[in-house]
Amino acid sequence: MINIIVWIIVGAIAGWLAGIVMGSRQGLITNIILGIVGSFVGGFVLTLVPGAQPIESGFSLGHILTAFVGAIIIIAVARFIRRA
Repeated sequence: MINIIVWIIVGAIAGWLAGIVMGSRQGLITNIILGIVGSFVGGFVLTLVPGAQPIESGFSLGHILTAFVGAIIIIAVARFIRRA
């Protein structure tokens, strides 16, 4: 349960940062939601990388980077869907 709470908090931070980096105009709340979803996507993508170690519980730079990459992926996909 603690892991899920940590991923939600980290995802919110990552979504906010990804929104800034991507120049997202979707709004802060939407970016935070996309970041939370992106944190789970980033964690899943990390499991697909050969030799990558899964991130254990806790709050670390690895968590933020993983969630940040996932949030960028989700924001990019959301942009693509909007334009289609």
